[in-house]
Amino acid sequence: MQRLLLIDDDRTLTSLLGDQLRSVGYAIEVANDGGQGLQHVMAQQPDLIVLDVMMPGTDGWEVLERLGGRSSCPVIMLTAKDQEFDKLRAFHLGVDDYVTKPFSFAELTARIGAVLARAGRLGEPQELIVTGDLQIDLVKRRVARRGSPIDLTPTEFRLLEVLSRHHDVPVPSEALLEQVWGSDYAGEIEHVKHFIWSLRRKLEADPGDPQHLLTERGFGYRLV
Repeated sequence: MQRLLLIDDDRTLTSLLGDQLRSVGYAIEVANDGGQGLQHVMAQQPDLIVLDVMMPGTDGWEVLERLGGRSSCPVIMLTAKDQEFDKLRAFHLGVDDYVTKPFSFAELTARIGAVLARAGRLGEPQELIVTGDLQIDLVKRRVARRGSPIDLTPTEFRLLEVLSRHHDVPVPSEALLEQVWGSDYAGEIEHVKHFIWSLRRKLEADPGDPQHLLTERGFGYRLV
């Protein structure tokens, strides 16, 4: 289970956002000031940090500067500012993504999943995935259900491969688009939906009641 650290002095926001992120399978730690957040990072090394800029005492900028090269953990910065200078400063300090308040929880959840995918923190690669009645051999590029081979197109297999490498972890639709189709297809979520349905018709006993390829509503998909 991926561990996220929320550093924000808005306790209402961290409570509601924490509930949202737990509901899609993340473990959540909360720090309500920058100093406490730094202690959490040094002690626990989370998989990703969601960091607010404007906090009393040690603000988000200082947290980033003090982290320096001491942590490889990806960071998503939250701020009410929308100035180009602030964005450039954030990326110069090593921020992986930048979300301007107000934002939707669905948007931030999708961005978290995309950053984790780019950072390679969604799971360790495996050569053979066995889940229920499915066998997925990522080396030989073969798929079988109950021992019977299943023919997949190259795109179908690539989509299944990405989901398999992040087995049992929700992967955002945007990350699937990037990894399967490339950046030219950014925003074309219908591609993902179409191929997920195609995979379900081949892999599921009942495509209308999938047991392997599950939808994480408003987020993406998960192979279980």
